[in-house]
Amino acid sequence: MRGVHVLPWREVAGLIEGPDTTTIERIEDGLELDLVTHDAAKFMRLMLRRNGYVLEQLHSPLVVVTTPEHEELKELGRQCVTRHHGHHYRGFFETQWGLLAKENPPRVKPLLYAYRVLLTGIHLLRSGEIEANLRHLLALYPQVGVEDLIARKLAGAEQGVLQPGELERHEGACARLLDQLAAAGATSTLPELPTARDGLHDLLLRLRA
Repeated sequence: MRGVHVLPWREVAGLIEGPDTTTIERIEDGLELDLVTHDAAKFMRLMLRRNGYVLEQLHSPLVVVTTPEHEELKELGRQCVTRHHGHHYRGFFETQWGLLAKENPPRVKPLLYAYRVLLTGIHLLRSGEIEANLRHLLALYPQVGVEDLIARKLAGAEQGVLQPGELERHEGACARLLDQLAAAGATSTLPELPTARDGLHDLLLRLRA
């Protein structure tokens, strides 16, 4: 789980500062708990730095706890989307593909993740919308063989590895998507810079009050 916390005023105004990131990793009642939250100020700065990770977290449909301020932050998040987010998704894909290429045998799950990253980036640059659900993306941008990969992943571990030569076939498709990502960035009508700084500043002051 990922989230945002708000440090009290005394932990940001004085010399003794509170934690701007909190991490909890433990087993609780037989369940693995993995929770990371950022203080609102740090989260907002990441939004303004064209960080795709935090925008995906912000717009995730899987929400455990929400507030009216969360909805306001989501609206401001739309003003943080720029054409330069394409660089984030290109770098993200290249890192994931490098890790996938080292696997022996390569697995289905990281290949699906690579497709998801490319399609999320393309859709963002074309529409300005964050969409991280691969099935929703495939409805807009169909890809040969990817629905089959999803079915294999859901079938369990035995179906979770790629067959010899399969990764090479998908490599060509991903290369074409990478070209589409570059083209979408070159023709995108998204702004060069985020426009939400003043709105985020005002929201942060109200959260600290």
